[in-house]
Amino acid sequence: MKIQTGIDLCSIERIEQSLRSPRFIDRVFSHAEQALIDNRGIVFRASTAAANFAAKEAFGKAMGTGIRGFSLSEVEILRDMLGKPILNLTGQAKLLALKQGFTSFSVSLSHEREMATAIVIAYAE
Repeated sequence: MKIQTGIDLCSIERIEQSLRSPRFIDRVFSHAEQALIDNRGIVFRASTAAANFAAKEAFGKAMGTGIRGFSLSEVEILRDMLGKPILNLTGQAKLLALKQGFTSFSVSLSHEREMATAIVIAYAE
C-alpha cells in the first residue's frame, strides 16, 4: 500500500480578508463549498474557509506537486452528515490523483482563533 501525506497551516485573518473578493471565492472554492461556507454563519465563515483552503494546499503537498497542474476549486472539501470532512476531486485534480494511483483520502481539519490547519492522507492500494 502506498501512502502520502500533506499538511498545511493557514491564517484565518488572511482568508477572511480574501473572502471580500468574489474573484478569490470563485477561483478557490467550488459552488458546493461556497454554500457550505455561507451556511456556517458570520462566526465560523472565515475559519471554515481557512480550514478548507489549508486542506487544498495539503492535498497538493500529498500529491508532491504543490498547487500546480490543477485548480484549487477542483479540490472540494465538504462535510458528511456528522460534519466529517470529505475530499471530492474533479477535473485535473482527479486526474492527477488517479495518475499516481490514489483513490482514497482521509482529511482532518482544525481551527483555533487565528489559525486553521489541515492534513490530507492519500492512499493507493
